Amino acid sequence: MGRIRVLVVDDHRIFAEALAAALAAEPDVEVGAAGSAAAAERALERAATEGRAYDVALIDADLGAEAAGPAARARPGPEAVEEARRRPAPAVPPPRRTGTVPAVPTVAARPADQPRAEQLRPAAPPPDGIALLGRLRRAHPGLRAVVLATADDPHRAARALHAGATGWVAKESSLARLLAVVRGVLRDETHLPPALLTGVIRELTTARRDRTESERLVDTLTPREKQILRCMVAGLGRQAVAERLYLSPHTVRTHMQNVLGKLGVHSTLAAVAVARRAGVSPAEPAVPPSIASAP
Repeated sequence: MGRIRVLVVDDHRIFAEALAAALAAEPDVEVGAAGSAAAAERALERAATEGRAYDVALIDADLGAEAAGPAARARPGPEAVEEARRRPAPAVPPPRRTGTVPAVPTVAARPADQPRAEQLRPAAPPPDGIALLGRLRRAHPGLRAVVLATADDPHRAARALHAGATGWVAKESSLARLLAVVRGVLRDETHLPPALLTGVIRELTTARRDRTESERLVDTLTPREKQILRCMVAGLGRQAVAERLYLSPHTVRTHMQNVLGKLGVHSTLAAVAVARRAGVSPAEPAVPPSIASAP
């Protein structure tokens, strides 16, 4: 084996530079570093164009989380939101008698023709290195990807494997351990900490079972209903779907109600969660007429 080209992708500069320097001390390793997802994509594209493609990317699992702030890190996806909606509301103690009438909080009214579920748009997943990993593996199929994590998390490790990772290494691991993983993934091995293995297998098994059931439900939809579902996954409201598919809003509402009924759910968020588990992709962005009609 010739020299191994490694790209370190981490937005903590001190850690990234220290790791790159330690790896570069190995006689058979060349190292580059990128401090953001965009920088990593540019570095890989440039290296491939120059005929010096990277062999392995070491990607921080929490890449971008600090820049996004606490709100983005905590933003739930549709599955988490739907789970929260199903929980019973906590009991509210009666107000104490103080001789005054307690103020009643006002609730902003929504349009009468807009159902509650449609107002709740599926939240975009928080930025992280695993999402970047999936993009990099699709753009550079020969690249091996190893996740660098601050904590062992079976759910995120399963996500990483599904996205195309072949290794998961704790940031507190020794350099020798990391080098063993880098060389191992180049031999087409998959490396996971032993403590994660059972949890990851359980996560993958559950995900496969959930996906199979979700696929079965989605298969019960008509072609038009599947179109509607893809628009829902894209976050389009009723009026936008009507304009996209040249239907009346009333017809779209009927189709949406049919979709919810066939999927056995009661909200747009829950329908999107089922669709995502089934691998349903969002509807493509509409092409402006001026572009569509151009020669």
